[in-house]
Amino acid sequence: MTIILEKAPAKINLSLDVLRKRIDGYHDVEMIMTTIDLADRIELYALEEDKIEISLESRYVPNDERNLAYKAARAFKDTYGIKKGVHINMEKHIPVSAGLGGGSTDAAAVLRGLNRLWSLNISLDELAELGSAIGADVAFCVYGNTAIARGYGEKIEKLASPPPCWVVLAKPDIGVSTRTIFGQVNVEKLSHPNTNQILQAIEGQDFNKLCRHIGNSLESITFALHPEVERIKEAMIQAGATGVLMSGSGPTIYGLVEHQSKAKRIYNGMRGFCDEVYLVRLLG
Repeated sequence: MTIILEKAPAKINLSLDVLRKRIDGYHDVEMIMTTIDLADRIELYALEEDKIEISLESRYVPNDERNLAYKAARAFKDTYGIKKGVHINMEKHIPVSAGLGGGSTDAAAVLRGLNRLWSLNISLDELAELGSAIGADVAFCVYGNTAIARGYGEKIEKLASPPPCWVVLAKPDIGVSTRTIFGQVNVEKLSHPNTNQILQAIEGQDFNKLCRHIGNSLESITFALHPEVERIKEAMIQAGATGVLMSGSGPTIYGLVEHQSKAKRIYNGMRGFCDEVYLVRLLG
């Protein structure tokens, strides 16, 4: 039996700007995202019977058609006329409903993995286009690394890697619904990050400039609904992280730190504020 293994890394937003509401109800966004060394592990093997099976150990993640990985497998099979089945084993390490793209990166890993499993040699560009119909961040996650996403997230432009650094992640014991947060958006009342300054910082490998300009239009909405998220951000700032931001629609707060020794101190300090704290590197 051939087993295909795919790493599904989490993402953080270096910027998230909501530009306007579209007539289809979605919002046009401009987001700079990069992958981090916190990843789910996806295993796939073919089944003779034409069905999709998912196995995982998580009481928070469904193993049926509600799962984005299942939707990705269904879309792949339907698009390319595959009449065989697949078993997907998911080893979850990325927190659920955390603003880290866990469901999207799993779906992207399934698309890449099925492409290998059935030797179809489909380009990443085509897989990303297929993924964009599954979820807003799936197209980015197909490529990984660092990119700016526009439209509702489906238009991807690759970027250079940001300056290397450590990332401390702190997630409170709540889940946040992206749909709920976007339902509260009033574009005129949002703050808007300076995307050009962030792009310049990445291009110039200027860590301090990057940390000064990272921004997320959704922070004020999530903070109003979940004040504990804002308290974690304040604690991360007090602990000494150079750049601190909420990722996605939250609730995870991350801190960028140049040196490992300082990152470890912040990691240890943040463990007093919430149970789920991680110390990782940038991959992007």
